[in-house]
Amino acid sequence: MQLTSRRPFPWAMLVAIVLIGFILRGPIIAVAPISGIMRAELGLNAAQFGLLTSLPVLCFAVITPFASYFVGKGGANFSTMIAIIGVGLGSIIRSAGGVEAVFVGTIIMGAFITIGNVVIPVVIRRDIPPERVAIVTGSYTSALNVSSMITSLATAPIALALGWQIALLSWTGFVVIAAIGRLVAITPRAAFRFGPVKPLIETGAGDTVAIDTSSVPALNGARPQTWRDASAVLLSLAFAGQAFAYYGLTAWFPSILVSEDGLSVTAAGSSSSIFQIAAVVGALGAPLLSKRIGVPITFGIVAALWLSCPLGLLVSPQLWYVWGFTGGVAQGGGITLVFMLIVQLAMSGTHARRLSAMVQGVGYALGATSPTLIGAAHDATGAWGLPLVVVGIGTLTFTVAGLAGAIRATRRAPSAAR
Repeated sequence: MQLTSRRPFPWAMLVAIVLIGFILRGPIIAVAPISGIMRAELGLNAAQFGLLTSLPVLCFAVITPFASYFVGKGGANFSTMIAIIGVGLGSIIRSAGGVEAVFVGTIIMGAFITIGNVVIPVVIRRDIPPERVAIVTGSYTSALNVSSMITSLATAPIALALGWQIALLSWTGFVVIAAIGRLVAITPRAAFRFGPVKPLIETGAGDTVAIDTSSVPALNGARPQTWRDASAVLLSLAFAGQAFAYYGLTAWFPSILVSEDGLSVTAAGSSSSIFQIAAVVGALGAPLLSKRIGVPITFGIVAALWLSCPLGLLVSPQLWYVWGFTGGVAQGGGITLVFMLIVQLAMSGTHARRLSAMVQGVGYALGATSPTLIGAAHDATGAWGLPLVVVGIGTLTFTVAGLAGAIRATRRAPSAAR
């Protein structure tokens, strides 16, 4: 019996996924352009502020297993709405006052973003037709970077005019819009229904049936693997290198521009947004390019661009706009390719959730150390040479593990079951 998708392409779902992407990175990135202002008012040194910026990523690492369990029990629909509401709550608390509120709010926000990180690949696999998964994944990761770009550009001017608390609070507007988009896409009743939802499919004869996709591996004779799957382990290491380089540069790129190129705080925050803007090119371009030349070769191109960023900043910092662009394209394309491979490797909804949790849990566990390590390296040396070498180690890890993982994953027959 041949199983086909019951519904046409769900455009409302695509819009909802993109809107949710706007709240899963932008609120985190918002503190980077105003690091100097916040450090002065809160009395934090570079390493302490690095800890603040790494807290959400640390939450991603620590809470991912619990988020995976929550998504499995509550279902993708319920978990998605809880993630949206929780991000808004954390953002409000973070903007409430002093050091304690900033750290507590950041942890709460990071915890609920973790749920969003885990559940979105599950939603994409369940609700998006297979032939559209790559472009939807690219659109989702583009949204992550567009929101980061917007917060990078606008947070510092708002903070200078109204204070850093109002600047951070203003981005809760994205949360409201994401909630509305999600409710429109699946209705309030479905959004808050607790428990997994079995997708509806139809047979070739036109009969509609409900199937629990967790049974699919038993049907095709394969048993889904996570920790014992070499491809999954390699993707986890690749994502770790990606996250390490991304969060390190996101946290300290404005400071590098201030120190090495003499830009003002506001100009540095705006100029460093090229790192987020260029990511849209990579996020949308990687799926299109991979269809023409294959994922491994596309991965190699992305890896070369990633390597050029810290090396270029180290050798020719005056060309920061070139390295910011190449690094931006690479980070947008890199995360898109990893997520595409997660969906490709997954043989069921449950397997997709576990793969997503594994890859992101390992990746963010290592990525969480980046802002603090780079800040400490700068405090120890008073220069940006050693910190950029540390970033380079992350991009090299992405290159080696990612290429090996992409080659292995594409040699395996993609999961036809959905």
